[in-house]
Amino acid sequence: MKITGYRILRSFHDWGRPVGDVNGHIESGLTPVPIVLVDTDEGLTGVGMGSDHDIARIFPAIEGEDPRSVVALYDRMLAQVFKAGHSGATFGGIGTLDMALWDIKAKAAGEPLWRLLGARDRFVAGYASGLDIALDDERLAAWYATMAARGFTSGKLKGGRDAAADIRRLGIIADALRVNTATPALMLDANETWNLKQAVRHVSAVEAVHDLAWIEEPLRRWDAAGHARLTRSIRAAVATGENLTGLEQYLPLFDAGAVDVVQAGSVWGITHFLRVAFAAHSRDLPMSPVGLTGNNAVAHAAAAIPNHLSAEVQDLGAPFGVSVDQEFADGGIVLGDTPGAGVSIDESAIEKRTVAAADWLVNDGPHVRPKRAGLQLVADPPALRN
Repeated sequence: MKITGYRILRSFHDWGRPVGDVNGHIESGLTPVPIVLVDTDEGLTGVGMGSDHDIARIFPAIEGEDPRSVVALYDRMLAQVFKAGHSGATFGGIGTLDMALWDIKAKAAGEPLWRLLGARDRFVAGYASGLDIALDDERLAAWYATMAARGFTSGKLKGGRDAAADIRRLGIIADALRVNTATPALMLDANETWNLKQAVRHVSAVEAVHDLAWIEEPLRRWDAAGHARLTRSIRAAVATGENLTGLEQYLPLFDAGAVDVVQAGSVWGITHFLRVAFAAHSRDLPMSPVGLTGNNAVAHAAAAIPNHLSAEVQDLGAPFGVSVDQEFADGGIVLGDTPGAGVSIDESAIEKRTVAAADWLVNDGPHVRPKRAGLQLVADPPALRN
């Protein structure tokens, strides 16, 4: 079997609510979703989602190769762009191709990816995460009530601006989740917005009221010394790592004892996730994948590692034109039996809808600060909803 080429589609995810964090939010709730399809000479096509950045520069490393050699091909892709730099958005392009190759490998074996990777159980424990900084209290309560109805017992708030507001809103999440447990697990995500002293003061104020399971990305991702001091100064675990691009970027955190819950972004692919997970396991640290929504390939890998703790579930829907063989139940993700990663793409529907929707696909992202006062954010036209 040989890799013959790739195709790029651009769909979108309609979240049905504003999404974002302390750095900014998307009022319309519409985010673009690049989809990369990798074709083979035996008719199998692999699906990867997350980023299409630098694909043209990366793809020659795998063209003509057997896609089942996916781990070796991952290293070839890294080597292809190593000199100019493989981190950042380029690492996302590698991750997307990596997901597509694992999808092909599992399809060729006639197995769901979770089974190919050695998992015994198709269930992946998760927590609810609403990307909810722009939701008012009423909508916050309603969203977590929806997730509670799917059995979730833990939830993560996007916060970091105002300790009193975070305390109140964590209470709203806890109230919604108490239908399933008397002691919901609560997490707070500051998205790298504080310095060390700000983090200690803010978390200490929250901990006076709530028993936080973890504080996520409290400091800049590279601040190993600061994270190490912070975790010794608070009760909550320190979770970080989702924006680190490469195992080498985790080593200073590991060496400093700076992280209690190791995270990896799902957009960086399966091979990266597995390598980070095993490095964390060697240090007796739990692993938590970030952003398992629509693109569930890394959920299959989470099912197969020995130190998985809980996976971030941000939405119950999927991008337009994308079907995923999975269910959200019992507080997690129940993976299906479709060979591969279980992702099906309606190419015709995406191509037609993307052309019609080109004028309202937004370029803003959760880490782009809002426009200045006086400028109107584009609203979501009701007629274009799914």
